[in-house]
Amino acid sequence: MSKPWEGIIEIPIEGRTSKPRQTGIAMVIDKGLGVRRLEDLIEMSGEYIDVIKLTFGTSAFYDEALLKRKNRMITEANIDVMPGGTFLEVAVWQKVFDEYLDRTKDLGFSAVEISDGTIEIDGKTRQDIIKKSRDKNFKVITEVGKKDPKEALPISLMHQLIREDMENGAFKVIIEAREAGKGVGIFDTEGKVRDEEIENIIAGVEDTNCLIWEAPLKNQQQALILRFGVNVNLGNIPADEILALEALRQGVRGDTLKKAYLERKEWTR
Repeated sequence: MSKPWEGIIEIPIEGRTSKPRQTGIAMVIDKGLGVRRLEDLIEMSGEYIDVIKLTFGTSAFYDEALLKRKNRMITEANIDVMPGGTFLEVAVWQKVFDEYLDRTKDLGFSAVEISDGTIEIDGKTRQDIIKKSRDKNFKVITEVGKKDPKEALPISLMHQLIREDMENGAFKVIIEAREAGKGVGIFDTEGKVRDEEIENIIAGVEDTNCLIWEAPLKNQQQALILRFGVNVNLGNIPADEILALEALRQGVRGDTLKKAYLERKEWTR
């Protein structure tokens, strides 16, 4: 793809990964994009999107043919698509997980999100769910953390779940922050980053590249990029914020440019 400023402007922050990526993942949260908006999104930003999550149980309300068409558009653009983890929790609760997984495949999803943010799922069941999903050739993305801050997991249990999920074949593990990014996980009630919570989490994780940090707000994305670098994995990104996020990653927006500038005031080609 030819870039319009190529040969004139050099990107200030180097090292951005390209697809198919193992790091620098961007997961878009989709609350109901129509196919025409999706087509525009892929045309404008598809190069920088790795996963689209049809969040919560929203995929239950699509026309089946439309859902299949939408999933096909996404996967043909080299982007994974998955239903929300909350929907999987309903399937587990209702004891129809195997049927859910078959239907997920039939509908054209390429990935599944495995979470227990609302219901309780024991360790053996979680392991079996991951294995069955992998056996069906899904990309498995798990999630740790509870949606209700009053039910926050002990840090030792988070470390255990992250380690076990990766050992059982998960591609990445999401750190829960909900779609609002406030009052859950590493964010306070105003959406500001709680640095001590980040440090507590990474202290027990061998490779932080296995984590996807849900970060729907700009200040959160900025803080995580400054902390972990251009190729930090970020999730719950609003669809219309993908290029703005990429500008943050590569140092052509705000504070990430300031950091690049201060590190290298004199530009030499």
